Amino acid sequence: MANTQDIRRRIKSIRNTAQITKAMQMVAASKMRKAQQHALAGRPYAALMNKVLVSLQKRTDPKLHPLLEIRPVKKELILIISTDKGLCGALNTNLFREAANFDQAKPAFVVTGKKARQFIARTKRELLADFELKDSPSFVQTKPVSKFCTEKFLKHEVDKVSVLYTHFINTINQRSVVQTLLPISSFDLPKSEAAQAASEDADPMVGYLFEPNAEVVLDSMLPYYISYQVFQMILDARASEHSARMVAMKNATDNANEFIKDLTLEYNKMRQAGITTELLEIATAQMALS
Repeated sequence: MANTQDIRRRIKSIRNTAQITKAMQMVAASKMRKAQQHALAGRPYAALMNKVLVSLQKRTDPKLHPLLEIRPVKKELILIISTDKGLCGALNTNLFREAANFDQAKPAFVVTGKKARQFIARTKRELLADFELKDSPSFVQTKPVSKFCTEKFLKHEVDKVSVLYTHFINTINQRSVVQTLLPISSFDLPKSEAAQAASEDADPMVGYLFEPNAEVVLDSMLPYYISYQVFQMILDARASEHSARMVAMKNATDNANEFIKDLTLEYNKMRQAGITTELLEIATAQMALS
């Protein structure tokens, strides 16, 4: 049974741990706000670009562009966007659970983040490339990732490119998502506009002219669209990471404080019991002497 000295030592150790998790929570909260702003700020631009591409697709023959070519999938490339650090709850665990569902022999992998690289090495899967990114990467810094995947698809080394990342919903909720990057099959539109386009088969950019022509504009926009899609997914993954870490550190701090309260109560009970025992011993000795 632990004595009062052991309990004091445990309280001190847990209090030190709580101070560390509290500091990590504050750092994660600061990074979280910036990452969330970056992730949410890019979504209206992505929605507008999708409208333009839907319009271009309706004005051209999409089968003519190699990035839109659908072919039998003999080899698949999976891009995994993970974190470099842990202590972010079940975020990476959920991500790798989705990755484990892929056939081990069929796909090859491209990763960003140390955790994904460790997972690929641990499960002995085929790794084609590993990209290191900063905590807040710019669009230019993420372009090599999309360029590598696009080149593999255009050279017919792979027939499909998918991205596994954590989609940011809000501070509490993040969801692991597998999204097809290549071939480009559809463009995401807001639900109201998508329903209208489906029902009326309407051009979402009626009244706009593309110069020199729609084919040339589509040819130049599709590679940029791929790069921006990957960039937006990375921003979502960063926002999810910092949000999950902030919540995990807050829960750790709260649990540590609760544990300290319980240990303090136990310490006070033991101390009070010790004082009562000493008083009884003194009273008993006094009665024996009298």
